[in-house]
Amino acid sequence: KRILIFRIVTMIISIVLWVNLIIYASCLKSNDYPLPPNSMIEGGISRRSALFLPTAALSIPLLSMPTISHAADTESPVLLGGDRVKFPGTSNPKDGFPLASFGLQVYDDNTAYKLTLLALQVGYRNFFASVLAGNQRGFAKAVKASGIPRDELYICGSVLSNRSQGEKAAYEKTKQGCKENMEAMAVGGITHLDMIMLDYPGPDAESVRGQWRAFEEMKKAGTVDDLAVSNFSPSQLDVILTDPKTLTKPTVNQLPFSIANNRKGTLAYNTERDVLVQSWSPLSRVLSSPSTKNELESIGKSYGKSAAQVGLRWIVQSGAAFCTQSKSQKHFEEDLNVFDFKLSNTDMDKISQLSG
Repeated sequence: KRILIFRIVTMIISIVLWVNLIIYASCLKSNDYPLPPNSMIEGGISRRSALFLPTAALSIPLLSMPTISHAADTESPVLLGGDRVKFPGTSNPKDGFPLASFGLQVYDDNTAYKLTLLALQVGYRNFFASVLAGNQRGFAKAVKASGIPRDELYICGSVLSNRSQGEKAAYEKTKQGCKENMEAMAVGGITHLDMIMLDYPGPDAESVRGQWRAFEEMKKAGTVDDLAVSNFSPSQLDVILTDPKTLTKPTVNQLPFSIANNRKGTLAYNTERDVLVQSWSPLSRVLSSPSTKNELESIGKSYGKSAAQVGLRWIVQSGAAFCTQSKSQKHFEEDLNVFDFKLSNTDMDKISQLSG
């Protein structure tokens, strides 16, 4: 009898998990959760497709200190994780926000664990562990297992509450999301976040105010330093910035910014508000375009860099940061190694024209 009950419970749990996975996948394809087009790499395999290669193919060696390169415009060594920016008025005591970040994608906790260790080994120190990816626990366990001091890492979690209508509902949903982030991170002994981010804005101004109120309460409680948003338009940012009750301004707005997705004014409207743009899709439609890829490869030859590195360097020199993803050590290293050279003004202009 007990065996029968156990089998029934196991079957129900399996069904629930599959249903949630199907719902989640459909959400990712909807307007609320847009996915960027694939960015192609050598051999016709996209970087996004590469994320779905078998987990068994991952081989994680022991952690070791990566080779430190030199900054493009100074003689000093680059900090681990690349160049950094300090947010105005931040309460975070760290050296700054690393411009290169590893953003975990949709895969299980075991894969997240392995890839986080690999990213740490390569030298990444900024991590975006979105609740949308569903693997914050795997990430947190890897941080603990790495043995790297917590104060060397910049960790960002996220909350999804964009479908809650009204100030009160959005506030409660966001507050619950903050709590769930901390519960997941606690598995790896992480009791404090450097940043928490809204994955999407609420459906109206009152909802956005409710979302932000919950974030400010989390900051006041001392469990997070910096507050951020994602996919916010100028008017949505202004809902927060013009609210007389706002105590803390957003530091980052994560957007699908790239050479191929360089809408006029995107950087300007954020910079004017002292908000840093972080690209969540830095190579989207860049490497998949033969003409764009060929042009970037041609430019990269004079710097000894790949097309992908030129594309990422363009983002950094434009005044933005980027959040990359990979299952390959080669691509992890390639994406991080963009802080030891500087594109000329001529090349910057030439690349900017590719988006037209």
